[in-house]
Amino acid sequence: MTGRLQGKVSLITGGASGIGRATALAFAGEGAKVVIADVDISGGKETMRLLKEAGAEALFIKTDVSQAHEVQRMVEKTVTTYERLDCAFNSAGVADLANNAAADCSEESWDKVIGVNLTGVWLSMKYEIRQMLKQGEGTIVNAASVLGLVGNTNAAYTASKHGVVGLTKSAALSYAPAGIRVNAVCPGYITTPMTAPIYIGNPQAEADLIARHPIGRMGTPEEIAEAVLWLSSPAASFVTGHMLSVDGGYVAR
Repeated sequence: MTGRLQGKVSLITGGASGIGRATALAFAGEGAKVVIADVDISGGKETMRLLKEAGAEALFIKTDVSQAHEVQRMVEKTVTTYERLDCAFNSAGVADLANNAAADCSEESWDKVIGVNLTGVWLSMKYEIRQMLKQGEGTIVNAASVLGLVGNTNAAYTASKHGVVGLTKSAALSYAPAGIRVNAVCPGYITTPMTAPIYIGNPQAEADLIARHPIGRMGTPEEIAEAVLWLSSPAASFVTGHMLSVDGGYVAR
């Protein structure tokens, strides 16, 4: 039996840890060639080690997704190496761990969060779509969040993820006729290095986060990876412009 992405070329930003790493391994397990991009070189090398250990054909490209020239180079190197780009998961993200409300958020924090989480997704799609248009097909999944669907006092992060939701819908409408599907995954709180500082060593904070999920726990990176894998696979061939909540019931309350 062949994998769901057998022979496909996939590109995953934010692949050095967390959801990005889990998705890279899931894609590799389904037969894809995997390109991971991240600013974290050591984490990227560790993901590469895991991919090679799993027998995958893989490449790491150091990339700051908030910088247009680096994103363009990322896509060009992917295509130079593997000749095409079939699946992209734009997962790179940062958080404002201070949880600043709008009036308290510094310009520096705002610019960093919006620059990576929203501008980075737009830049990634810009160059990914240009390649996919040449091919006449492709799939893109963007990392949004439950905080792209509901409100939260964390101004910059919430704004960035609402922006990803709107950007995903816009791109889906623009490029559906060209055979390019664009969707987003909206995780609840997931046990990743990005969320760990919120609750590690703070049992009350951890309990508060868990209580937001009717299912009674936080999610795992592997659970999000499975959702991204489905959206990227032929099984979701009639799905575009969709925001898939993988959130333990967070937004159903």
